[in-house]
Parts: sequence; C-alpha cells; structure tokens
Amino acid sequence: MELPEVAPIKSTRIYEEIVRQVKALIGEGQLKSGDQLPPERDLAHQFRVSRTSVREALRTLESLGLIEIRPGEGTFVREVSVESLVEPLARVLVSQHKAVGELFEARRLLEPNIAGLAARRATQDEIREMEEILAQQAKEVAAGNTGLAQDAAFHASIAASVQNRAITRIVNALMDLLTQSREESLQTPGRPTRSHQDHRRILESIRRRDEGGAHRAMLEHLNAVEALLLSREGEATRPVRSGKTKKHTR
Repeated sequence: MELPEVAPIKSTRIYEEIVRQVKALIGEGQLKSGDQLPPERDLAHQFRVSRTSVREALRTLESLGLIEIRPGEGTFVREVSVESLVEPLARVLVSQHKAVGELFEARRLLEPNIAGLAARRATQDEIREMEEILAQQAKEVAAGNTGLAQDAAFHASIAASVQNRAITRIVNALMDLLTQSREESLQTPGRPTRSHQDHRRILESIRRRDEGGAHRAMLEHLNAVEALLLSREGEATRPVRSGKTKKHTR
C-alpha cells in the first residue's frame, strides 16, 4: 500500500511536515478510520526522508490521537473526531486576520441555521438551561466581567439542543478556535451587555418556536461581533500619527 499523493519533504523540521500531510489525508477522507499505514521503511521511501523522521512523526500523530501503533501488527488510523483535527491548528489560525474572517464565515453559514433548528427541536428543559446560562451571564456582566464562559455555554447549548452530535462537535470546535478573539471583543466597553441582549433575542425566538426569527437574531449577533472584532484589529495595526512638537530654545 502507498499513501495517495504525498510530496517529498523539503523542511528543516522534517517530521512536522510528515505530520501535516498525514493529517491532511485523514481530514480529506483519503485515509479512513481503520486504514493501515505502510511500514516505516515504505513511508520513508515515499516521503524521501529517513526512518528516524518517520518514527518521530508517527509518535507525534499517536500523541494527537490520530493513529494507533499496535506492536507486531502495524500502524492504524483511529476513529477521528472533529476536535482532534481542528484544535491543534487553533494557535495558528487565531493569529491570522484572514483566518478569523474565514471562521466567522463558517459560523454565519452554520449557527443561524442551527438556531432555527433549535427553535423547532429544543425541549423545555433545554430552553430552561439556556435561560439559566443567560441569568448567570447577566450577573457576570453586572459585576463588570466579560461573561465569556456563559457566552460559550449559550452557543454550545443551542447546538446541543438540535440533537445532532456532528453539529455539536463542529460548533464546539469553532468556539475553541475563536476563544481568544471572542475574549478580546468582550473586553470592548459595552460589548458584554450587547452580547447578552443579542442572546436574549435569540432565546426568545427559540422559546416562541420562531425558526426565522432565531435565524435572523443569530445572524445579526454574529455580524455585530465580527464587525467589532475586525475594527479592533484594524485599529491595532493602524500606524500612530505623531504630532508636531515645538522646538525649545535655551
């Protein structure tokens, strides 16, 4: 067996490039759960690297939970969760302006539709749980805190209420990726209060079983957060203009 379409390695940290390519093959579905990887010597030949680099890459992939090394049997792809593929990229993604915009685009495609589904599927117990989360968020905001934990819990509870495990895991992964940027946006004066008000509107639509209203309220919330975040990033990168100073004579 050979891996499909791997590229020769041209990196000073060779094993990291092997890890990247194997992760990509798993993420694209070209390597599936239960598939057996080629032996070390064959991998070294395909990647055109030493067996030492292959061995280090396999250890890394195993520590990430992507593969299982079975002594005497071989190396196999494990059942992979969305989180195990996405979370290791978080530190890289949140540091890139374009990547944050792409993540918000993903949220706009997913979360308004999820909110609409929640309006149809959420149980009364789940709606009460959302209410309790927002009550706690109100207390945090009134105390001068950001309410970040409750913000994340509210979005997670909406995703959980649609009774679709894949959706729940995807939304949780997106929330984790955006933790730093969401925390920054909630530090803007007035933003925690606005966020809580947005959440209230979303919940009221879900409570009324208003699918369209829940969709609109979530979309407006996400647009407001993204606009605030990107404006803050623009201000941070904008060069500071220095004023003219008068020359003093002795």
